[in-house]
Amino acid sequence: MQGTNLKRFIRTFEALTDLGPELTADRDFRQTAHTMLTAVMEAAGAREGVLFAFNERPSSLTSIDAHGFALLPEPSVIPLLPRHVQSLVAALGPVPLTSSTYDSFLSSNGNVAPELFKCICPLKVRGKLTGLIALGRRPGDALYEEDALDAFQVLSHYVALAVQNHTLSQTLAQRVSENLRLLASLHGFYDNALEAFAIAIDVKHVNIHGHSLRVGRYAQAIGEALGMDPSSVASLRSAAYLHDIGMVAIDRRIFGKAAGLDGDESREMRDHTVIGHQIVSQVQFPWPQIPEIVRWHHERADASGYPDGLHGDEIPQAVRIVALADTFDAMISERPYRSRMSLGVALQELIRLTPQKYDPQALQALLIQVRRDAIGTNHLPVFDRDALNLSAMDVDQLASTLQHRVSQNRLFLT
Repeated sequence: MQGTNLKRFIRTFEALTDLGPELTADRDFRQTAHTMLTAVMEAAGAREGVLFAFNERPSSLTSIDAHGFALLPEPSVIPLLPRHVQSLVAALGPVPLTSSTYDSFLSSNGNVAPELFKCICPLKVRGKLTGLIALGRRPGDALYEEDALDAFQVLSHYVALAVQNHTLSQTLAQRVSENLRLLASLHGFYDNALEAFAIAIDVKHVNIHGHSLRVGRYAQAIGEALGMDPSSVASLRSAAYLHDIGMVAIDRRIFGKAAGLDGDESREMRDHTVIGHQIVSQVQFPWPQIPEIVRWHHERADASGYPDGLHGDEIPQAVRIVALADTFDAMISERPYRSRMSLGVALQELIRLTPQKYDPQALQALLIQVRRDAIGTNHLPVFDRDALNLSAMDVDQLASTLQHRVSQNRLFLT
């Protein structure tokens, strides 16, 4: 990623975090909507923009806030046919509009011409349409290139949650039941936002889709099996969502390379930990461990990791947990340079590398969660059922092998 694009990404990330207090403040939603729309326009480099809310009966878009357009009705209303709603729900992110695509997404029967908009992004929560952001011209009538679309998509997830919350709060009953579930606290809001951000981190790299979310799930499971308090588990999950944020600076061709990386490529790949640390260090999180986890998730107990070559107890427990979760997901996922490992083979390999590289307590906790899934006692399964090909007896054997290795290592050190 070039310097300009990286600066844009950092500004986008800062905007994402700054919106948290704004969106949870007790104020008129129109003021909040203006703050959100301004942040999106700045991140995408747009001169004009409109934030719409979606109404189901009848299907239509109604403007909440607009900025930059010379003549725009207040409010602007765009009726939608079922095919328009279907196209908006099916869209995977921002959509640049052309003369041949306007009619696929927007109706011309409202009081605003769709031709004013150059790029749109449907706002969705759990696959349900909640609104739309429509951007107009950019300076010099420039096109919306990839980095602008990425910034647009990242912030759109956050805005969607706020619009959904506003819509739900229109009736007291919905506010009690749904609003508390979606936005019970600022921590909960951060969690939803960071989950959306994890999706955005991986979306450009076809070979790691879903990686950050899965690492968050595994880290959370390990923390819970270790008996960590809810705040510490939330910190683990959030840091795991962001652990690869520095990957935005890595050339995507490296991710699709089947052969080994050369020296320059290897250095570029390793730099993602330092770049990620620089990005998250500029943000005030509710969880202070996030920067160190992002920087050190490739450190190993035998000092063979990077970027700082930490050894043993120099690596905090939270870092060791995310490092294990990250490695585990990489092992059981397909990569251009190798096939995915089965769950059993991956766990055997991790045991072989423990305690020299990985934390034995964290690995034991991972095995506990695998066993719980195997016998069906986890309320929410940690692993996909298709991947869980181990019995409880198999897991017990793996745990016994791990205990033996750790005991033997202690005897050797003595």
